[in-house]
Parts: sequence; C-alpha cells; structure tokens
Amino acid sequence: MRLRAAKPSQTGARVWRVKPDAVEEQPDQLATEEPLEIRLVREGHRRVVAVTMRTPGADAELALGFLFAEGVIASREQVRRAAPCLDPKEGDACDNILEVELAEGVPDPELSGLDRHFFATSACGVCGKAGLEALRLRVSGPVAAGPEVTRELLSSLPVKLREAQGIFDATGGLHAAGLFDAEGTLLAVREDVGRHNALDKLMGWAFLQGLLPLSGHIVMVSGRSSYELLQKAMVAGVPILCAVSAPSSLAVDLADRFGMTLVGFLRGDRFNVYTGLERIAGALPAGAPRRRERSVLRTV
Repeated sequence: MRLRAAKPSQTGARVWRVKPDAVEEQPDQLATEEPLEIRLVREGHRRVVAVTMRTPGADAELALGFLFAEGVIASREQVRRAAPCLDPKEGDACDNILEVELAEGVPDPELSGLDRHFFATSACGVCGKAGLEALRLRVSGPVAAGPEVTRELLSSLPVKLREAQGIFDATGGLHAAGLFDAEGTLLAVREDVGRHNALDKLMGWAFLQGLLPLSGHIVMVSGRSSYELLQKAMVAGVPILCAVSAPSSLAVDLADRFGMTLVGFLRGDRFNVYTGLERIAGALPAGAPRRRERSVLRTV
C-alpha cells in the first residue's frame, strides 16, 4: 500500500488588499474545504453513510465522532479500522474517502436516521420531530452532575482555545472545538470549516482516547451553539458546553431538558448562562432550587 501525502488544511491564494491610498497584491492562505465520503464496512459490504464538506485533517476522528454521535458505534471495540479506502487497482489510498470497518460480530446497525446526512454542508443541522424522538430514545436521562466551575475558569477558556488554533492564525477562516478538564486545562482542540465537523473531530479524539463519557469535562466552541452541537455534546456526556456566540432556541430547550449547562457569549469576563446555573460556583441566588427552568444569568 502506497500512502499519498496528507492533504493540506491550508490552500495558497493571492489577495488584493485595498487601502485608502493603495491596492496591494499579496500571498494569502485559505482554509481548505473538500468533500469527505464516509463509508461503513461490515462483513465485506460497504455503504456510504454521509458526505460532508470539511477541512482535511483528522478525518478518522471526524468519521468516528460522527458515527458515535449518531449511535452507529458505541465503543472502540466495535471498530476494526478507520482509514482511507484503497484503490483496488493501484493499492493507493483513495482521495477524500474514509472507511470505518466494524469488528466481527457487531450487529447490523440501524442507519435510517443517517439519511439526512447523505450530503451535508460543513454547517449542516438536524431538523424535524423524527430527529428529536430518536435522540430521546438514545439518551434516557439527564447528563451526569459534572463539575462545579468558577466564573474565572470559564472566562479563561476563550483565550486558551484561541491560542491553540494554529490553522486559524494562518487562514482566519476556521471554527474550533476544545475539550477542557474540570481545572480548565485544554486537553485537545480540533479545527474545521464546519462547526459540527470540528466537534465531531474532537469527539472522535475522545472516543479513540477512551475518555467517553466526558462527564467531568467542559467543551468550548468558537461560534454559536445549535441544536446539533448540543446533541453531539449530550450524547458524549458533556455537562457544560460554552460558546463564543449565541445559542438557538432549540439548543436551549435541549440543554434544559437534559440538565446541561449552556453558556453563550463567553467573551472576556462576561457571559450568559441559559441553563444549568447550578454548576457555576456562587451564581445561584440564596434559596433558589438547584435546577431552574430556563433561567438566564448575564454577568455584568
């Protein structure tokens, strides 16, 4: 087998920088965006389960995180390999095709719920009552209690995430998802043109490291928090999800229903808490119940 060189996560380009008194042509770097076809292999049979636009790099983690979030795989023992497919004629790795082969004896998974992902943009989402019902069936109860964290710890996360975004420094065009422990130590960060892909890559890393469920951890994302990001974090057992920007209404509903702490507009020393205020040390007013329905705290 002859492995081809890994695809770059950055692509060179030329840019004209327009200023009040001049127009200058300069070299630039763009975030690479290419399709990835995810194939599931079981007992020699192959099936395409999703095609997504992504930034090349950590493709195996992306595929494993995606399949875990969708309930297709539940443990590392169920996966025999996750690797680029092979060209049967040349013995080379195929471009932009990642195969996940299930181990012998793994039951045939239910794949009907993946139909919505047959082609997905890098910012695709989940829609409809069917997706909500499938999630309720997969997750029987609230996430674990998780850690109690300070305001200062939460306020430190955006800077740590930003400093670890190596590709963003070169391109300015990537989302990121970071995994922190209860003390605020950054354990891993993954970048991609798509918010959902970045989180899938991060979950895939945790899957391979044997860290799931992430009941003692915090996840920080660089953009807004949507329903699908909440769903992925919830399936992985994440008790606290933080975002630089706003959540959607469905994300707040989901976080409230399953007992997650959802933080938005986390910038500097200010942030909003949409659900799960009890995990923020000293934030609950005296005499307030440990869990409040749809409470919102804005730090000032």
